Amino acid sequence: GGAAYTGDAWHRSPAPGLTTVPRMRDRVHVAVIGGGRAPQDVRALAEGVGAEVARRGAVVVCGGLGGVMEAACRGAKREGGATVGILPGAQRSEANRWVDVAVPTGLGEGRNLVIVRTADAVIAVSQGTRDDILRVSDARPERVHVIHNGIDTALYHATEARDALDAWLRPDAPPSPSSLQALRDRLRGLGGGIAGDSRRSLAGLGIELARLEGPDEGPWSTPEARRALEEMEAALAVPADEAARSLLGEPAPDVAPAPALRPSFDVAALAGFLDEPHAELRAEVMGLLASDPRLRPPVELDRAAHRERVLEALLVIAGRGWGSLAYPEDLGGEGAPGRAIAAFETLAFGDLSVLVKHGVHFGLFGGSVLQLGTRRHHERWLPAVASLEAPGCYAMTEVDHGSNVRDVETTAEYDADAEGFVLHTPHPGARKDWIGNAALHGKVATVFARLRVAGEDHGVHAFVVPLRDQDGAPLPGVTLEDRGPKEGLNGVDNGLIGFDRVSVDRDALLDRFGSVTEDGRYTSPIPGAGRRFFTMLGTLVAGRISIAAASVSAAKTGLTIAVRHGERRRQFGPSGEGEVPLLHYLTHQRLLLPRLGATYGLHFAVRHLVAAYDAVQTSAEPEEAARREIEVDAAGLKTFASWHCVDTLQACREACGGVGYLAANRFGALKADTDVFTTFEGANTVLLQLVSKGLLSAYRDDMGDLRLWGVVRYLAERAETRLTELNPVVTRRTDPEHLDDSEVHLAAFRYREERLLSSAARRLKSLLDDGVDSFEAMNHVQDHLVTLALAHVERVVLERFQEGVARAPAPGLSEVLGDLCGLWALSRLEAHAGWYLEAGYVEPTKSRAIRARLNARCGEVREQARFLVDAFAIPDAVLEAPAGIAGDPA
Repeated sequence: GGAAYTGDAWHRSPAPGLTTVPRMRDRVHVAVIGGGRAPQDVRALAEGVGAEVARRGAVVVCGGLGGVMEAACRGAKREGGATVGILPGAQRSEANRWVDVAVPTGLGEGRNLVIVRTADAVIAVSQGTRDDILRVSDARPERVHVIHNGIDTALYHATEARDALDAWLRPDAPPSPSSLQALRDRLRGLGGGIAGDSRRSLAGLGIELARLEGPDEGPWSTPEARRALEEMEAALAVPADEAARSLLGEPAPDVAPAPALRPSFDVAALAGFLDEPHAELRAEVMGLLASDPRLRPPVELDRAAHRERVLEALLVIAGRGWGSLAYPEDLGGEGAPGRAIAAFETLAFGDLSVLVKHGVHFGLFGGSVLQLGTRRHHERWLPAVASLEAPGCYAMTEVDHGSNVRDVETTAEYDADAEGFVLHTPHPGARKDWIGNAALHGKVATVFARLRVAGEDHGVHAFVVPLRDQDGAPLPGVTLEDRGPKEGLNGVDNGLIGFDRVSVDRDALLDRFGSVTEDGRYTSPIPGAGRRFFTMLGTLVAGRISIAAASVSAAKTGLTIAVRHGERRRQFGPSGEGEVPLLHYLTHQRLLLPRLGATYGLHFAVRHLVAAYDAVQTSAEPEEAARREIEVDAAGLKTFASWHCVDTLQACREACGGVGYLAANRFGALKADTDVFTTFEGANTVLLQLVSKGLLSAYRDDMGDLRLWGVVRYLAERAETRLTELNPVVTRRTDPEHLDDSEVHLAAFRYREERLLSSAARRLKSLLDDGVDSFEAMNHVQDHLVTLALAHVERVVLERFQEGVARAPAPGLSEVLGDLCGLWALSRLEAHAGWYLEAGYVEPTKSRAIRARLNARCGEVREQARFLVDAFAIPDAVLEAPAGIAGDPA
């Protein structure tokens, strides 16, 4: 970039009008340091310094950028001198046009040390950069000369005053405490005779002290002296008024207390908006949580007692009919899967062991019978499920296979003579593992096993298999083992299940997607074992949506406690003033408010997904594309919400300090109980690959469905988008109006997803074209696919959040939700700053502006944070955390 090697060093091409670059070997190098944004008078002075250095035959060494540095280089070149710029970045192009030798370091501000340590002498113009001044402070006096801020070379002479000052400023031998105490007493003794205005700065205080101690006229009495002292005071970055008050022992002036925070919106109206739809059902469930302690988490209860209490709670729920809301109306339900998930989501504010046992029995076991079975299965089992007469299990996972359900090894061999199936566990690694309800209460299970008919393997199918008799004893051939204590959810009895040639009748097969006829023939409406397998796994969609909803509820609980505590708890404060709330601190705002924004965003995203799922499940002829989109988004939101929940609860615990460590404040139980959300109903990393594969399939279909002209138009639209969004003006815009624009946020999220998607597709195609096995090709780009999936989910969450803002029923609600949405969007742009910088989507100046704007947004939203968590409307009786109750925490 205009550089040439001359034998001494890499040199840039000469500045315009200059034809040679003087050689630099064996010449004195003088560092000229100063601010990059100096005023005109300082730049003029620096230019004169550079010119004088050049006239004396020395080389000017500087930081190579603007301000004092550029002016010094310009002056040196005017006199035919040589200049060196030691740059903070890694690009020579950063250097100003007057630099001969550009030395990119990539050290950032660390390059300042290189400048001052390699020079033969140092001249600081004005205050220089603060770090520079500090770094040369221990240099030999004859090497350092500071101009324009009153520290003249004479101060470095070995005068009596200089020796005395040096003695006081030596860090290895500071003044004794008694000497400092004597000085402070002397200052305070003289302080009474100092005028008011002079007491407000160290410079004014020093001048008045000199006047009181000596003659009326002296060097200190001139305007130049005052200006020099004020510049030194500024260079020290000491709060002048506070420092002067501290020296004189004066109290801080009275400050009016901050006005009490008031909501800018109707909190009750927002709570009502958040409760939509099914507000009456949610209120009914919340009322039961508040009135019945069996549905709330116990603080101290042994495992056996906790399990029995959870079973009692489940009987209460069954009596209310909430577990069977998704079942057909003629079998005791309402045919309303959306209402079932609403009840589940609300139960998540209580004991999560109750929630999970509810999900295992009503959701997974009952749901598998409903989704995989036919009418005779519904009639036989669903009423018993609804009443809890037949507590059930969902036996899919095996010891050796975990998430790999396709390769489970439990077998179900068709016995033509008995017209039934024989289930068998071939070895200990094929036992069903971590099965909820199996250790104690489960009497029947949906068991996933390999169906074999006449020696042919037809893949994994589901069977309803009894486990215990009416007295709770295991049936012949069934082995049940308690998994024992766990990290959390100890009210749920997880266990292992093994089968030793257990016989069941032919109706045990849940045969909606595959059946065996009386004469022993296998039939299926779905051709292909792979497609049939994934269709059957569709029963997990409701569970994944439910876990996403429960994760949001748990995050709401944690944030309600932490934000309220952050408003009440006070720590430190300005000198001489009272302590301030924790939420006054930017670090505390940064810890909680982006997570509050994510929780609101997930709230709207999950509610949208529940509505879409309800529509598909209740439709007579649901569209396959809609079903596939729901499966992808259910996997993505379950992953994002559960990881968010775990992260948020940890942040909230830390935000509450030691108080958060108390069992009574629930964080220990919440963290332990929700940790497993990241791995059950599908391990999160596996689910993200499901999401990315769904996106790639849709991308392939979209491109495949387009004719030639359609492909050209598609690519043209993408190119137009990139030209618009990568416009240099846009990539550098830093004004608040632009950074707060919701369309700008969404465009950035979409750009990231689309670019990751197209680049992943290109990488995979290239690998496959090179003959790489498809399994290894996917493994090779696995990190890319996970990043793509998360980018997709973040885009979905932002879109749903913005839609929620637009639907808000009152302007005050849309304004506060819009502010919170913008804060969260900026936090994600900041989190992915490295990616956007690599992609050229933003320039470094814009990246820094995003961070600054996020900080400003935190300060704005902080005033409404308490009221935003109040809108979650969790009653104190349900919250049961002293640190977070709405009333007096005492």
